[in-house]
Parts: sequence; structure tokens; C-alpha cells
Amino acid sequence: MELPVPYQETMRALLGAEYEEYEKSLEGPGFRGLRVNTSKIEAEEFERISPFPCVKIPWIPNGYYIPQDAQASRHPYYGAGLYYLQEPSAMTPARTLPVSPGERVLDLCAAPGGKATELCARLKGQGVLVANDISNSRARGLLKNLELFGQPNILVTSEAPEKLAFCFPEYFDKILVDAPCSGEGMFRKDPSMVKSWQAHGPEYYGPLQREILRAAVRMLRPGGMLLYSTCTFHPLENEGSVQYLLDTEPEMSVVSPDEKLVKQFVENGFCPGRPDLLEQGSPELCRCFRLYPHRVRGEGHFLALLKKAEKEDCKQKEATSWAGSHAVFPEKPKPKKKSRGKGQALENRGSCEKRGSCEKGSAFGISQEALGPVKEFFAQMDPSFAISRSWHSSLDTGEGLLFRQGQVYALPQGLPLLQGLRFLRTGCLLGELEKKRFTPSQALAMVLKREDWPWTVDFSSTDPGVFRYLKGETLEDPPVFQKADKALASDVGINGWCLVCVEGFPLGWGKLVNGSLRNKYHTGWLW
Repeated sequence: MELPVPYQETMRALLGAEYEEYEKSLEGPGFRGLRVNTSKIEAEEFERISPFPCVKIPWIPNGYYIPQDAQASRHPYYGAGLYYLQEPSAMTPARTLPVSPGERVLDLCAAPGGKATELCARLKGQGVLVANDISNSRARGLLKNLELFGQPNILVTSEAPEKLAFCFPEYFDKILVDAPCSGEGMFRKDPSMVKSWQAHGPEYYGPLQREILRAAVRMLRPGGMLLYSTCTFHPLENEGSVQYLLDTEPEMSVVSPDEKLVKQFVENGFCPGRPDLLEQGSPELCRCFRLYPHRVRGEGHFLALLKKAEKEDCKQKEATSWAGSHAVFPEKPKPKKKSRGKGQALENRGSCEKRGSCEKGSAFGISQEALGPVKEFFAQMDPSFAISRSWHSSLDTGEGLLFRQGQVYALPQGLPLLQGLRFLRTGCLLGELEKKRFTPSQALAMVLKREDWPWTVDFSSTDPGVFRYLKGETLEDPPVFQKADKALASDVGINGWCLVCVEGFPLGWGKLVNGSLRNKYHTGWLW
């Protein structure tokens, strides 16, 4: 791999005697990773049923190395949302941010969804995850991955960070900022990043990262935690951006992850942050971590865990400007900002009806009579299912429901009044209501478990029928069983909605009509 000369010089200054080893590591193969969706299956159980060899990633409890030739994205388990394919080092930020069920969590630069899916899985259906990406096209891929993982308590937005900060002041318990960066740590995985680096290097991304971090701090509640990460090595983007935050936000400090996790990091070749790379670097920067491809079995990464002081514990020092603490590697003059194009919304371009809104305590004018078909559908669900109980309560009162353009959503609890934001999803899309007929959504199918619905067809992972279903074909005479007594649908003449599964894990819906299963798999997800 031919590296740009300025980059080589920077890395030689950074790594010293280790540089030759680093450069050599770029010529070898990278590592493929898989992260198990623990909201659907435990890691140990997945190991037992995995269709390809898996080797544990030591510092990721539900992460595994997989062979380069594994066809992991073409297996029905992938369609059931049992795992996410992610580079091993990239699993580390979400692993490091301590998220607990019931918390309010923000993934500010979330696409394509690797970190967001893990954060939401750890919420266990409680609390809320706001997953945002300023690019509308990237946010659509993010939405698919979250719904594939079966996560109901989500908001997916496509907004500038400063716009979100206006709507969510001091709202979140935990925030992850995997910031856009020059991508130096990805040169081995994606050599095209070298050309991108030449077009937009660290000097371009540094100011952008600091803008994002300032907005994130405004959304973090006192006592909350923020995880900042990049996939680059340059101190301007790493220690430099963290130091900027320490200088301008006196209530923020760098903290260490829990002791057990730090031990795992050290044992697996992680390096501490480098305050010596800055002219006035804080000793706190030693609590950051650097991942190099010649030291870890993964690509390059940087992460820093920060905490916002409680109100009474705020630092009393004066906030200083960035001029007091800058990188040894000089910055180029900041380029003038160009006007932002489509998908980089900084302005409010219209009313909430045009851009989307999310209001509490309202079904947006839908009457209880109109909700009848929705209630009738959910009456078939197992009442012991916790989310089912919550939705039944919402259907009775209208509280927590959103009805817009024929679609019915169940909103996460505890949301503020939000208007003017560009949403791709508000909560869980339950389905569509049209002419007194309710059609359940693909997202709802992925949230359910096989036991929650009375009629299911459950294929083995090698059955040709499961591949035909994922391709959108109609299935003739499928073995659809009733949960209660295992009666065949064909024996009792059942017609209606059927949950299609693989090895007990839902894939989507089918409509049983006279023994034929009409395929209702989401057309945008077809294989």
C-alpha cells in the first residue's frame, strides 16, 4: 500500500520505532467480526448453533472473529437479526459506554448502525435510543438495521447535532459520538480511504468534530457519560478534540472504564492516550485508548469516555479557548464553509407536519372506533408479553400512540414534546390502518418472539422454504402450526396472519389463505 508522504511523516513521529511494524501490518489481511444480538439470543447459545466457525473477541463478550470467506450475510440467521457484521475494533466504543435498561441514549453519528444496534439491545426494550445521522440516505440504512435487530424503543432522526441540541437539552443519560474523521485507521480495510484522506485530512475534520462534541455536551444530563471515538490516529482529531472539550466545557472530565474492562484492553494491546502530543495536554488524556493494527487484532481506533459533573460538583475553573492547547502537528487554516446540500439540514425548512413531529398523549385524532381493527389484531397476542401489555394499554387510552398518514406507531415513554425534527421513525411502527383493515409491519414481526403469536411456520435454517420466503415467493401448503395445541392450520381451516420463523426466530409475516401462505416479507428487504 502506497501511503502519502505527509501521512508517513506524521505516523513516524507518532510511533517512533514501531512505525515499520505498523506499515508492515497494512499489507496483511484484516479481520472480520460478528456481534451477537443479545436481545434475541445469548452469545453462548449462538456459539452452539453458529453455521460457521467463531472465535471469541477477548474484550467483547458477544463479539466473534469469523473467517474471511464466511457467507454470513446470506444466512437466514442474519435475516432473523441474530447478529450484526462489524469490524472487531469498531465494536469497542459501544462496549465501553456503560448503558443500562431504562436509560435515555443518543447515538449522534449512528449510520450504518453497528454501535446503535448494540446500545439498543442493551436497553432490553426499556428507555429510548435516539439514533441520528445527518445524511438522510445513510439514516435509511440505519433504520433497517435497527428494525432488523427487533428494537421497538427507537427514534431515528436525520438532523444536524445543533438542531437536536435545541430539542433535547440535558436529556440523555448516555451519548455516543463516533465522529466523522479522516479514517486513517481504516486504510487496511478500505484502501480507498487513502485517496479520501488526501482530499480531506485531519485539518478538515478537527473543527467539525468539535462542533459535534459541543452540541453533544448540551444534550447530556449532569452526571451523564459521553463516549467519543474515531477511526483515525492523528492527535488533532483524537487527544486534540478531547482537550478542546476539557478546555471549553469545564464540567466535563475524562474517566476510566470499569477496572475489568481496562485490564482486558491492556492485555489485548490497547495503548493509553498521548497528552505528550499536545503542547498543553491534560494528564486526563492518559485515560483515553488508542488501537493500532500492529498491536490488536483489528483496525485502528481511538476512544475516550467522559463524564459530565453533577450540578454541585461542576469545576469552578474558567473555560479557556482552544488557543491555549493545540496539537504539536500544526493545523492548516480552517477552510471556509460551503453551503450544505441536501441531507445536511441545519435549517428548519417547514412546519412539523412537513418535517415530522412527535407528541405525547395523542393518537393524532384517531377515534377508538377506528382503532377497532388494531385492537382486534393485538387481541391475538399472548398477554404475558410485556410489550403486548403496554400496547394494549395504549390502544385503550390512546396514550403513547402516534397515528400519521395511515400508520400506527407505539412511542417510547417519557419523550419531550418534539416538533420540527426530520424523523425516519418514531418508536415502533406497528402497522398500517386503511379502510378498517390493519396490516402488521415488518418491524413488529422482528420485535415479537415465536411464542407471542398463535400461528407460526418455523423452518429449519437449511430448509429450501426459508430461502424461498426471503426471496418473496408464495409458499404452498406450508406447515403452519397453532401454538396452543400444535394443530395444523390446514386441519382446522385457519386463514389469517402467520409469523414466519427460522429455528424459532421471526423473519416476517405471511398471510394464510386456503392453505397457501402469501408472502408479506418487506419488499425492501428481499434477498
